[in-house]
Amino acid sequence: MRPDLPKAPVFVAIVGPTGAGKSELALDLAESLGGEVVSFDALQVYRGLDIGTAKVPPSARRGIPHHLLDEVEPDEEFSAAKFVLRAVPIIEGIAARGKLPILVGGTGLYLRALRKGLFEGPGRSTGIRDRLGAIADRRGAQALHRILRRWDPDLAERIHPNDRIRLVRGIEVYLACGRKMSELMSTRRKPLEGFQDILIGLRPDREVLKARVEARVHAMFARGLVEEVRRLRLEHGAGIPAFKAIGYREVLLHLDCEIDVDGARRLTLLATTQYAKRQMTWFRREPDVQWFGGCGDDAGVRARVLDYVRRAIPEAGEHQNKGAVPC
Repeated sequence: MRPDLPKAPVFVAIVGPTGAGKSELALDLAESLGGEVVSFDALQVYRGLDIGTAKVPPSARRGIPHHLLDEVEPDEEFSAAKFVLRAVPIIEGIAARGKLPILVGGTGLYLRALRKGLFEGPGRSTGIRDRLGAIADRRGAQALHRILRRWDPDLAERIHPNDRIRLVRGIEVYLACGRKMSELMSTRRKPLEGFQDILIGLRPDREVLKARVEARVHAMFARGLVEEVRRLRLEHGAGIPAFKAIGYREVLLHLDCEIDVDGARRLTLLATTQYAKRQMTWFRREPDVQWFGGCGDDAGVRARVLDYVRRAIPEAGEHQNKGAVPC
């Protein structure tokens, strides 16, 4: 290890709700500190899901390497475990090159899995998931929450009653192996060892975020989200995992003539707003986040975050910004 490097390698992670300007802030930090961007977004990992995931296009990446974008086909299953397997060598490789890994995304589970580890649990069971999905379709996700509360009350306490995906997984684990997921999680191992992590949180004003989310959803439809979904369905079919995503599932309803395009837009806006609230609830529970009021594309926020990161890792100002644009 070079003498001017910090004793432990460092990564920065930017968290916050959708529409908060996380990607813009990641680009600014990478440009100023000689970093590379690593996505921890469960949907931007899919090829072809560009408009509906607000993926930064290659032309706007300022020549900064981006990792874990466009990694898998839309008909493939992707999970936190698969994310960790891919992310660890990427982050270690960036640090080994003397660069600063800058993680950015909205999938809190992926970041937690990277920092805290994953438990050794059973694989997915299509049969169990189908049965639980049918229950949720008939009676709502709250019915799954009541089931989980009977079998694993500690886990149920940490999951929102409307978080269908996590509720299904918790029940699935119990049915598949007879053990509580909350107990299995206590045995997990941290996969990324030896790193100092610096967590930056963006916390926009509620009304500002509401307006930004609305503008983002309208821009997605104006840029051709309907055409993107139509093309993906022609190429891969309607039952692919990627179509569970907000925006894509609503547009599918429109393409199936169940709602008009305005209805798809309204449902997408509602679902995105609710998702942003869930993201903030999740990230507020992370004890190590340094929060900044405002959005990531605000010059004042950028300056405060950059100053904070530089003070947290003084060496970054010396060895990790060669060729960077001066602040």
